[in-house]
Amino acid sequence: MATNRKIVFANEGIYHVFNRGLDRRPTFTNKWEFDRAKKLVKFYRHKDIPIRFSKLIQQPEDIRNKILEDLYKSDRLVDILSFCLMPNHFHFLLKQNVDKGIATFVANFTNAYTKYFNTRNTRIGPLFQGIFKAVLVENDEQLVHVSRYIHLNPVVSSIIETDELKNYPWSSYPEYLSQSDDEIAGKALVLNMFKSPKEYQKFVLDQIDYGKKLEAIKHLIME
Repeated sequence: MATNRKIVFANEGIYHVFNRGLDRRPTFTNKWEFDRAKKLVKFYRHKDIPIRFSKLIQQPEDIRNKILEDLYKSDRLVDILSFCLMPNHFHFLLKQNVDKGIATFVANFTNAYTKYFNTRNTRIGPLFQGIFKAVLVENDEQLVHVSRYIHLNPVVSSIIETDELKNYPWSSYPEYLSQSDDEIAGKALVLNMFKSPKEYQKFVLDQIDYGKKLEAIKHLIME
């Protein structure tokens, strides 16, 4: 399905959202950058942000923990159903909860991460390529296939081997297999379509060869 930069996001709608580095440049280059990005994703999905993340981490531990405890109980702009952070791009499967929720979440996340990345790497200017792309997920079949596509990204892009996928820390896939203590994904919507996490795992892994073929032509269908 073609992407549409002028897509209208509807509340309760589900969308595959993605973007990559400007000029295909790396955006997450080491463990610390991936880790910061993941923390920003978890933080900025919420609606009423009391303090910028960069200021939050400067607070004493007890104050920081209290702010996070209250925030994580609060309303969310989006529910993150699946996600994957890759060396030069990201994928999210998002359900919008409030008006402009997706646009606000993506802007908050990318702006905060770009400021962090630029400071860390002594650079200026944009990090990501223009307006993010988004595709409406129209039915349950498309939902599970997009979730699989997102989770297969590290393997089909030859970042890791297949047997490493279940431990790829910058994705919601370990959460789907109940191997993560720091859950971000609202995985129930997808997993409820399977008998067990093992069945979902089989569903994902059965399509690795297809995924690799898709990766080879991705530039033709995702521009």
